[in-house]
Amino acid sequence: MRVYLDNAATTPILPEVVDEMCRCLRDQFGNPSSTHYFGRQAKAEIETARRKIASHLNCKASEIIFTSGGTEADNMVFHTAIHGLKVEQIITSPIEHHAVLHTAEHLAEQFQIELQLVRVDEQGHVDLKHLEELLQNGKKTLVSLMHANNEIGTLLPIRQTGELCHKYGAYFHSDTVQTMGHYRFDLQELPVDFVTCSAHKLHGPKGVGFLYANKQIKTEIMIHGGAQERGLRSGTENISGIVGLVKALDLAYTDLEEHQNHVQQLKSYLIEKLQRNFPDGGFHGDIRSEQSLYTVLNCWFPRTDKAAMLLFTLDLKGIACSGGSACSSGATKGSHVLEGIGSDLSVPNVRFSFSRLNTIEEVDFVVEQLNELYQLALA
Repeated sequence: MRVYLDNAATTPILPEVVDEMCRCLRDQFGNPSSTHYFGRQAKAEIETARRKIASHLNCKASEIIFTSGGTEADNMVFHTAIHGLKVEQIITSPIEHHAVLHTAEHLAEQFQIELQLVRVDEQGHVDLKHLEELLQNGKKTLVSLMHANNEIGTLLPIRQTGELCHKYGAYFHSDTVQTMGHYRFDLQELPVDFVTCSAHKLHGPKGVGFLYANKQIKTEIMIHGGAQERGLRSGTENISGIVGLVKALDLAYTDLEEHQNHVQQLKSYLIEKLQRNFPDGGFHGDIRSEQSLYTVLNCWFPRTDKAAMLLFTLDLKGIACSGGSACSSGATKGSHVLEGIGSDLSVPNVRFSFSRLNTIEEVDFVVEQLNELYQLALA
């Protein structure tokens, strides 16, 4: 049996998405910048996709900019904030995804922008009182805080945070890569200026995503060239990827509540089983359903002589999971998120992340294998 529980890293692409992409690859080979029939047909695919996304998010189609994924979209936000909006201060947190944290650190140093890190508690909740203190200095500011942490799943109160930012005239960016397609967004009503999406986190293809930028903000050009995406992001568009992204988003929002309930049941079931079988272990982040991303559960297990081999051993048993963000694979340093919330990095830490494709039987198999491993390790 093989069990895939690393969906926060990437999700399996759905067959319906593959079919739609194959149709596009076969039929829409024209360059969208060409003015002949084949080019116009390809361009129409892109604009139809843009309108569908805007419909799902209740925003204007012109506010959607297609990118190569979440990392590029996040970078585009900072590029706009510094070069277009002329911000003097960036506020983020020590547990953001590296697409935000490393970009903020690099650009703040390069352009002499003040960088502030808002405090987080031991569960990964942002200290909103501290955020307000940082906003009160009157500086032109970009606040960048992710909607849900990709390693521990703790949710940001996105509405309350956005209202606080706008109260002090700050721009608010939320990396929604882990939550787009998993929660509903009304961007006409939600106080947020930028959000980002990566298709492969919601059963779509890799290498495509989008940035939502509020129409009142002039987005700065980051990639120069052929002036695609209304001159904001040059490069011939990944038409089949864009079509796949939209199909995945369509499927996600068709029966979202059913998927939410199913995955939350899997997560709650695993929490219950782990609490019963590993009373000396525990969880990172806030595991209350209303405060936590329902697709992510980060656990720690009792220390043993073979603790360092836990992920490798689980893989040998047919279970795919992770110790943190897959975007940091190959790094020798431990999780900056767990370090940022003051967790013990010497115990084995495992992130299980679920999708609609997982089952109760798979969870039972995981717990069974964990029990066997610990019985052997403690024997």
